[in-house]
Amino acid sequence: MAGNIPSEIKTDLLKKEFRVELANIMDWWAANMIDEQHGGFFGQRNAKGELVERVDKGIILNSRLLWTYSAAAIATGDSIYKRLADRAFRYVKDYFWDEVQGGVFWSVDYMGNYADDQKQIYAQAFTIYALSEYFILTQKKEVLDMASEIFWLVEKYSHDTEKRGYYNAFARDWTDVDDIRLSEKDANEAKIMNTHLHVLEAYTNFYRVEPSLYVKKALLEVLQLFLDYFYNPENGSLHIYFDENWNPKGDHISFGHNIEASWLLWEAAEILKETSILKRVKEICLFMAENVYQMAIDKDGGLLYEADPSGIIDSDKHWWPQAEAVIGFWNAYQLTGQEKYAKASVNTWSFIKNSIIDPIYGEWHWRTDRDGNPILTEDKAGPWKAPYHNIRMCLEMMMRLT
Repeated sequence: MAGNIPSEIKTDLLKKEFRVELANIMDWWAANMIDEQHGGFFGQRNAKGELVERVDKGIILNSRLLWTYSAAAIATGDSIYKRLADRAFRYVKDYFWDEVQGGVFWSVDYMGNYADDQKQIYAQAFTIYALSEYFILTQKKEVLDMASEIFWLVEKYSHDTEKRGYYNAFARDWTDVDDIRLSEKDANEAKIMNTHLHVLEAYTNFYRVEPSLYVKKALLEVLQLFLDYFYNPENGSLHIYFDENWNPKGDHISFGHNIEASWLLWEAAEILKETSILKRVKEICLFMAENVYQMAIDKDGGLLYEADPSGIIDSDKHWWPQAEAVIGFWNAYQLTGQEKYAKASVNTWSFIKNSIIDPIYGEWHWRTDRDGNPILTEDKAGPWKAPYHNIRMCLEMMMRLT
């Protein structure tokens, strides 16, 4: 439905910029993160790119690396990316995979011994997402079998068959645990939007390689949860936390998750081809994109981080919402033809180039303050900082601008 692209937006130049940035990011990770001594990839580098020795290696970083290298190899045909995808797969299989209880551990130490054996559903989802992408790349039955095994474990132990949705975390043997938080910043609630968003993302990719009726049913149910519970029609954003009975908890607004969901929900709806919900999903995706457009874009094009009913409560500009905004606003432009969304996408990309990309130490800063000054207290690479958001932005925009 996209109309004419605004004349000031030069798509050929943009595509070239995204191709160059993809190569820059991939080169940084190849040069700085391969652990030749202990296998796989290092667990952490600080804001200046300095290696943090002997730290745990997390499944979120490693599954995202597997997805990133696989997706980049598929898109570019680069054999180096394929070899790195193979390396990532081997490490996940050899060290994170639980041969006894199934699924993947949360973390291992720097030598590969498991450190935290909790089964976070968020982590299982990212591993399904990554394995599905790696299967597209390699067509190896073993890979699809691993993704299928995790899918069925999640459905068996985490899926609430009575009230719908997915419980957040379990012990190694899939029994209940008291602390089910995803991170120290999260509330200890039974069902959270972030986990469900990435279950949706994972099941969407898994459905591409395993288009069975059961996978379709599971994906459709997760998508329906966003229509029924997560989406808040009063403010055009997503509820973040719920108890097990779907009573919302808290009132924070995460602009990054809203704009990310605005295109991930549409991607899921498109692959499902369920005409009965396409119209409603499109409406909600555009409501969320418009909410972020109205509330979160700063004068420099950067996306503010968080709000509550009183207004902005965190005006820092984190790397990942910027990447998701570039995709999310362009997706809104494609759905509506409204030029303001295309301009918003390009303006956020300009902010990334001016303030998020690190011209000194490479890769992207974790965040800046409101004025665009980098805050150098957090990782350049680590348990929560991988090339997944920024490489996906490059790949999505290269495809969407074609």
